[in-house]
Amino acid sequence: MDLVINKINIPMKFFLKFFTILTLIFSIMNVAEAQNKWRARDLENYIYIDLKNNGRVIIELLPQIAPKHVERIKTLARRGFYDGIVFHRVIDGFMAQTGDPTGTGTGGSNLPDLKAEFSDEPHIRGAVSMARASNPDSGNSQFFIVTADSRFLDGQYTIWGRVVQGMELVDQIKKGSGAGGKVNGPDKMIKVRVAADVEKVQ
Repeated sequence: MDLVINKINIPMKFFLKFFTILTLIFSIMNVAEAQNKWRARDLENYIYIDLKNNGRVIIELLPQIAPKHVERIKTLARRGFYDGIVFHRVIDGFMAQTGDPTGTGTGGSNLPDLKAEFSDEPHIRGAVSMARASNPDSGNSQFFIVTADSRFLDGQYTIWGRVVQGMELVDQIKKGSGAGGKVNGPDKMIKVRVAADVEKVQ
């Protein structure tokens, strides 16, 4: 009797083990597929800024509060517009500004200026906001990364992103001198890309 039961149980145990392994494999595949779909969608809303010494700053875009500004940044990044542009104005304990191809603080892209998209998003450390002239609707290509909480800017400048990785690299960007923060021999953005485009290449 025991012998017969063992003969029956051996293939049943094998089947159960095989079925468990198969279920686990399919489960892993489904999770991986879901993660890949989420990752591909998510990377469209991230910007990579490569700095010197292989340093990379990752910015999460905020299309829910500044869709036109996010689209502008992505458009310029995809054109390679920001590659090689310097941080022309950097004030220690405040912010680092870039995005001017002339490096003077007066230039921009050949695209039209943007209407402001002010929001309740705070200008705290890591916020990425659009620079502008006295006219609120004069944002074009220049932007600044806030290195210390600066809530006095709230509601006056369009925040379109936040740094999620690499703030220590932003802190290391060469500082300017004087109240204006003009930088002599400034650091630059080596390359700026939409994350989804970078991942496609890899």
